Amino acid sequence: WMEQGIEQGIEQGIEQGIKRERSLILRLLSCKVGMLPDAVRSRVEALAITQLESLGEALLDFSNLSDLERWLAENVEE
Repeated sequence: WMEQGIEQGIEQGIEQGIKRERSLILRLLSCKVGMLPDAVRSRVEALAITQLESLGEALLDFSNLSDLERWLAENVEE
């Protein structure tokens, strides 16, 4: 029981961390390129953690929404 509880706690902690990272990246994107259309926001929310981390680095070079859309087209399989 104890081991299962510890594993569950670790999993929940990891999930919360990913949600926070996703939320931060969405906020940074909004600051960088303006309000995100729902379709673009949904694509970002669906990214795997490794893709999210790459996007977090790439967004520093974005200047508009087209930059984000281009990154998504080049880095995310549909």
